[in-house]
Parts: sequence; structure tokens; C-alpha cells
Amino acid sequence: MKIESTSIKDVLILSPTVFKDERGYFFESYNHEKVASYLKTTFVQDNESFSKKNVLRGLHFQVPPFAQAKLVRVIQGSVLDVAVDLRKNSSTYGMHVKMILSAENKKQLFIPEGFAHGFITLEDNTIFSYKCSNYYHKESEESLLWNDFGLNIDWNCKAPLLSPKDLIAAPFSEFNSPFN
Repeated sequence: MKIESTSIKDVLILSPTVFKDERGYFFESYNHEKVASYLKTTFVQDNESFSKKNVLRGLHFQVPPFAQAKLVRVIQGSVLDVAVDLRKNSSTYGMHVKMILSAENKKQLFIPEGFAHGFITLEDNTIFSYKCSNYYHKESEESLLWNDFGLNIDWNCKAPLLSPKDLIAAPFSEFNSPFN
């Protein structure tokens, strides 16, 4: 597995070694022993979503002590994936990383605690999967407005399909970060 840095410290791209032949392909999507020194986290929960094209989910996070690191990937279809740095003492506070994750490229994005996360599906029937370092805790979940002017994220979609929760998410200018 190849592990690469991104423009934001601690957000990493994982690219598996894929073995292909006439039968199809095989790859190891996660091996704790191989990635532990890079990720420095243990995952306790796996989640999966299924979406049609132009569904935008995010920007979501959980506040401490229920904050979550995530390892995200696409099993079927493709997404534009976004992680926003919410660590107030970070030199990249309020900045974001975005990349295409797809069934074809098999890349994964590691997003540490202290980030908001979201994605927009680029194809129908997209299956998105992610590992979490902490269990879901409804009372600790928060969201930031997906199209907040201050975050300046180009989702490349003017009218995504959103949940009621994401329609009323807080703007970044009103956010008081609990992350250092």
C-alpha cells in the first residue's frame, strides 16, 4: 500500500496494490499492522451509504470526546470527497482537501479527528464506505453549511440533493471550534 501526504498535515491518501488477472482483481483494503504507524488510530465502526448522482452528504463531524477519525473509500461509483480542517491551532484552519475517490482508482482518504467531512456523488448507484475511530453519538454530531462562502469549496454542482439536516447546517463564520 502506498501512503501519500496531502496539502493538509495528517490527511493522507492510501492507494492499495491491486492484483489483476483474467478473473478480476484482488486488493487488501485495510491492514492495521501496515498502516498503524501512519494513521495512529484504531477503527471501531464501519459505515456504508448508497446514493444516486448529485447527493451531497456533509459537512459532518462529531465533537470531543466523541470525535472521529475516518478512513473513506468508494466501493461502486465515484465521489468528490472533501475534508475541512477545524483544528483552530492549525496553520490550515478552515482550509480543505478534496479529491476524487472511485471504484476505479480504489484510493482511500484518511481524515483525522478535527475535520469536517463531506462528499458529493458523481454517479448513480454510488456505494461509499468508511471506517470510524469512535462510535456514532447523535448528541455530538454537528454540521457546517456545505456551500459556506468562507470555506470556498467548489463542489462542481449548483443544486445537489441534500438532507434536511444539511440544508440548515451552521455557517463556518458562526463555528467555535472545540478542536486544538
